Amino acid sequence: MARLKRNHPLPLYVQLSDTLRADIHAQRLQPHQQLPSERDLCLRFKVSRMTVRQALIDLTREGLIYSRVGKGTFVSEPKIDQQLRTLTGFSQEMSSRGSATSSRVLEAKLVTADQEIAQTLRIPLSSEVVLLSRVRLADHIPLAIETVRLPHRLVPNLLRHDFSIESLYDVLEREFNYRLTRAEQTIEAALASPRDVMLLQLVPPVAVLMMERLTFTDQDVLIEYVESTYRGDRYKFRSALAPRSMQLAIT
Repeated sequence: MARLKRNHPLPLYVQLSDTLRADIHAQRLQPHQQLPSERDLCLRFKVSRMTVRQALIDLTREGLIYSRVGKGTFVSEPKIDQQLRTLTGFSQEMSSRGSATSSRVLEAKLVTADQEIAQTLRIPLSSEVVLLSRVRLADHIPLAIETVRLPHRLVPNLLRHDFSIESLYDVLEREFNYRLTRAEQTIEAALASPRDVMLLQLVPPVAVLMMERLTFTDQDVLIEYVESTYRGDRYKFRSALAPRSMQLAIT
């Protein structure tokens, strides 16, 4: 058992978080394994509950552990390393990783396009738009908040589907025969809002990844505008870059 050093320049809570972090990285603590209780950690490392709590808060913000109310604190899965080379939806991406996906629908309704949405979707002002907002979960853990807007004329009766259990992309392909072939998207970091914290079960202050995407069909029709908020403690996005000379040769 690692011992904390009282005369060390690092505070005790940092030493404790370093010790637990090392155990997680060395897989001495496995994903979803429950950590000892705060009381047990206090006794094991001979520190105060405040010291233990601060160490756990730091590890939670890093995404290395997570808490379940009434059940305790557990080791997180490694961050989701998502490639940005293919166009996939959340359900497809998580299913390919062997995770069980589900959604909690926050809103599913028709709205009229204001000037900003009309310009973004390239439709007339006040056109009908399908608004679908969901919390996306993998293995019952909330990972993202996703708000999708689609021109209603392109997807009539879309809202008769139950998107708490159905994949939007599957419905677009199966029922409407749309092949989604390309997208334009931006990603930036931000601090989680109070709403993000509540819906994604985060410990503030914490970073999130904000993504905006415009998705097109094989006929180059703009089919959706998506705003997503991903947990920064669970996600990292990866892309492959080619030398400029190779890009020029391709084009």
